[in-house]
Amino acid sequence: MMLLMLSRRLVRATSLWVVVVVGLLLAGAVASTEAQAESKIAFVSYRDGVEEIYVMNADGSNQVNLTNDVSMDNDPAWSPNGAQIAFESWRTGDHEIFVMDADGSNPTNLTNHDSDEDDPAWSPDGTQIAFVSVRDGNAEIYVMDTDGSNPTRLTNDPEDDYEPAWSPDGTQIAFKSNRDGNWEIYVMDADGSNPVNLTNHASEDNEPKWSPDGSQIAFTSYRDGDSEIYVMDADGSNPTNLTNHSAWDQAPTWSPDGAQIAFASWRTGNMEIHSMNADGSNPTNLTNHSGINIQPAWSPDLSTPVPSISPLGQFVMVLLLGGISAGWMMRRKTHHQPVA
Repeated sequence: MMLLMLSRRLVRATSLWVVVVVGLLLAGAVASTEAQAESKIAFVSYRDGVEEIYVMNADGSNQVNLTNDVSMDNDPAWSPNGAQIAFESWRTGDHEIFVMDADGSNPTNLTNHDSDEDDPAWSPDGTQIAFVSVRDGNAEIYVMDTDGSNPTRLTNDPEDDYEPAWSPDGTQIAFKSNRDGNWEIYVMDADGSNPVNLTNHASEDNEPKWSPDGSQIAFTSYRDGDSEIYVMDADGSNPTNLTNHSAWDQAPTWSPDGAQIAFASWRTGNMEIHSMNADGSNPTNLTNHSGINIQPAWSPDLSTPVPSISPLGQFVMVLLLGGISAGWMMRRKTHHQPVA
């Protein structure tokens, strides 16, 4: 008899915990679904008569002008937390690195130097921005704190270096250089040491972008006679043409999950922002606008759910816990009725 009673209690307790777990999963699912709509792509467009930085949803909808300035603004680069965008601007009369909030507000000049600066790239930990400057006579890669302080030169070569791109773990920076006689993709340690030529090809290679997991680098290459999007392993091996199109394709940028690559293409007769799967399949025009659209930059992963329960989830949990508490009190009342 005692064994039977214990078995019944175990079944009831197990059932209650199953209900609680299912409720938590439902609540978490609601929160996760709400967060997944956050991925965005910044890009540059001439549709208003001058280069401006726009942002749109990852499917191309809701295209919004962020900069709205009479001077040219380009080279958008998202901060790792998605709260800010660094960019190059001519609004002070020369090329400077600015930063603004992700909605376009609070533009701030970071470099404030009379030489030209461009190609900003945030470090993965959000503490530094790599950029290109000609302040020492030729184009070199520098790094500065995100408030513009402590500019430090990383490269030191008589030839030009451009387009820095941090590895996801922050230990390396890929860049393009013509130090071997033509434009090649290099990689160096984050302090500027140990530069290594990854592409070693007679044709021009540029615009390196690391995959989110750090295993590959997408880049633009002219090795097939026109501009194509390639991908290679992080050590330079296995270069593969992803676009294989007669029109020019350039400026790759990875989606935060690594499943897609956005790029600029002339394939519709106008320069538009397209996306494709990471293997090159399913190319899709995102901008569909008559103005020139270039330099896409995919936002970081903003879809990670926060460890909290959505309002609907909270309501579900109140109902579940309320029901559990009521059932427990009813059993206590039933089991402790006085004997007549």
